[in-house]
Amino acid sequence: SGRRSRRSDLRDHEARSMKPQHLDLMLMLQLIWGINFVVVKIGLDHMQPLFFVALRFTLAALILLPIVGLPRGHWKQIIPLSITLGVMHFTLIFTGMHYLDAATTAIAVQLQVPFSALFAAYFFGETLHWRRITGMAIAFAGIVLIAGSPHFLANPWPLASVVAAALVWSIANVQVKMLGDSIDAVHLNGWISLIAAPQLLVISYLLEGNQWPHLLEIGWGGAFALAYQALLVAAFSYWIWYNLMRRYPVNQVMPFMLLQPLLGVASGYLFRGDEITWRTLVGGAGIVAGVAIIILRRPAVIAPSTKTGI
Repeated sequence: SGRRSRRSDLRDHEARSMKPQHLDLMLMLQLIWGINFVVVKIGLDHMQPLFFVALRFTLAALILLPIVGLPRGHWKQIIPLSITLGVMHFTLIFTGMHYLDAATTAIAVQLQVPFSALFAAYFFGETLHWRRITGMAIAFAGIVLIAGSPHFLANPWPLASVVAAALVWSIANVQVKMLGDSIDAVHLNGWISLIAAPQLLVISYLLEGNQWPHLLEIGWGGAFALAYQALLVAAFSYWIWYNLMRRYPVNQVMPFMLLQPLLGVASGYLFRGDEITWRTLVGGAGIVAGVAIIILRRPAVIAPSTKTGI
């Protein structure tokens, strides 16, 4: 009877419909994250990519540190994550976006989903059934089609940098899952920001020179991009995401992430005039379709404890 009761409770939990106010919050989150690709491009118009990332994490750390405190007893787990998720992922994606349009980035970064499914199979023994394998094949075929555009063939490195960022995010997702439930996402993001910020400031100084004299020259556009990244994305949206992930089954929450590439492409076209070629449309549709197959089939396999993307 105990087992039947637990199964009944589980079915009730999975069948629970999302409250209207939570649905509104979830849709607002997707809008924030979708437009974020354009916001990052605005910031990159005014700052060098590594300096922008360093300032983003510095400001996020200043906002979150009073809430989360210092990572006492968790340094060994957080330092490796600060390197992969903080330094490597954001360095690669911001550097790639410096030369890449927002629409293409919003599509290409979705490869983190098939990458995560592959790593889940390797590290956690998840079985790759034919549906998920098909989804992966469709997604990777989509990026190959996009990469075949003449301007990407002439200079493949920005797109390759964003794809590499998606791969690194998937590695970081494995690290997060290995932590289990010992650290919640809000503390995790605050601590990663705290430890990644000084690393990024040093890397920016070594590779881009002293950017501090140019800080007052970033203008309203650069200040807006920094505030959007640190306040809306790093602090507010992560807190909402974590609470919704705790409240509802993962198969109710994860499908909303499929809106991100659509909103990213739309905002890139509307606000930046990004060119949408037939390769972008067909390849992007393939990536989104492949990601949808993976998410809808086994959403828990790729569900992040921290928010995906940038």
